[in-house]
Amino acid sequence: MSVSIRTVQGPKDLRTFIYLPEKIHADHPNWMPPLYMDEKVYFDPAKNKAFAYCDTVLFLAYKDDKPQGRIMGIIHHPYNTDHGEKNVRFMHLDCYDDEEVCQALLNAVEQWGRDKGMSRIIGPFGFSDKDPQGLLVEGFDKPPIMVTVCNHPYLPRFVENKGYTKLTDCMDYLIDIQNGIPEVYPKIFERIQRTTPYRLLEFKKTRELKPYIVPVFELINRTYTHLYGFSPLDEQEMHELADRYLPILDPRFLKVVLNEEGRLIAFMLGMPNMTKGIQRAKGKLFPFGFIHILYAAKTAKQLDLLLGAIDEPYRGRGLDILMGWKMIDGARKAGIQTFETNLVLETNTAMRAEYERLGAKLYKVFRIYQKDLL
Repeated sequence: MSVSIRTVQGPKDLRTFIYLPEKIHADHPNWMPPLYMDEKVYFDPAKNKAFAYCDTVLFLAYKDDKPQGRIMGIIHHPYNTDHGEKNVRFMHLDCYDDEEVCQALLNAVEQWGRDKGMSRIIGPFGFSDKDPQGLLVEGFDKPPIMVTVCNHPYLPRFVENKGYTKLTDCMDYLIDIQNGIPEVYPKIFERIQRTTPYRLLEFKKTRELKPYIVPVFELINRTYTHLYGFSPLDEQEMHELADRYLPILDPRFLKVVLNEEGRLIAFMLGMPNMTKGIQRAKGKLFPFGFIHILYAAKTAKQLDLLLGAIDEPYRGRGLDILMGWKMIDGARKAGIQTFETNLVLETNTAMRAEYERLGAKLYKVFRIYQKDLL
C-alpha cells in the first residue's frame, strides 16, 4: 500500500489529527495524552495568536484510507527575520512503526518549506521554546511530564535515516531532594536572607499570583533572549498562557524575589506531577477527569520544575539558592521526594553544573534535528 498525504481541512480532519496519537500509543505504557481542551485551543487560529504571524500546515498520512501518521509545518516569520534564517519547523510528528509513513510526512513539510523559500528544516520545534520540543532519545522507560514529549524509540531512528542530524540536545534531570541536597544549602540560604536587601515572596492562594503574571513574563522576555528559538511574548500572549496554566498551578510552588524598589527580579515555578492523573483521565477534564488530575497533584511525590529566571544584574548574588532552598523546604513538607527539571540546553553549562552540584542525575535527553533543504 502506498502512502497518501493529505492536508488537514475542516473540523473532521483536525479531530483526526488531534486524536490520532492516542491510537498510535494505545499499547505504550508511559504515554500521556495531552489535555484535549488545551489542544483544541492550541490548534484554533482564532484563539492561538501565533497563527497570525506564522505560516502553518497540518498533514495526515493515510494507507488504505486509514490514518497512519501526522505532522505540522511552521514558518515563524518574525523569528526568521530577527535571526537571518530561512527555517521551516516540523512539529507534532507521530506515526505507527512504519518508516515509509514517517519519511512521507517529513517529505511533505520539506517540500512545503521549499515552496515557501526556506533553506533548512529543524524540529521537532513548535511556535516557541515554550512548546514541548525535540524527540526523546534517552529515557524511554521514564514517565513523561506535561511539558515534554513522549515518543516511541523508533521515531528518532526514522528521522535520522531521512538524513537529519543533531542540532542540539536538551537535558532533563532528576533531583532527590530528600537525600541529595548538600547540607550547606540551608546555611547559605540563611546568610543570603540575612545579608541581602531582597524580599522573597511566597503564596497560599491562586488569586495572590495574579499581580505577578505580567512581571514574571516580562522577566522571561528580558532573560530568555539567548535561548534557541525563544520569541518574546506580548501582553495578550502572557495572559493567554496564564489563563491556560493558572487554574492548575499550586501557589505554594511559585517563589518570587523583589528588589529594594519592589520590582520583580527573580522567580521559580514548579508544579506537582500530574502524569498519572492525566493518564487516568485520558486527557479529558470532564465529566470526571479533573478528579483524577486533582488527586494526582494532591498526592504527588514529584515536583516538575517549569520555569525560572533571574534578572541579569542580580545574578551571582545567591537568589537561586534563596528561591531554591525555599522550594525544597516547602516541597519536603508537602511530601515531595524528587524534582524533575524542565529541559536544559546542552550548551547551558552553568545551569547543568548547578543541577549536578545538587546531586542531580541525567534522566532524559531530547534531541532537536536539522537538515538542509537545498
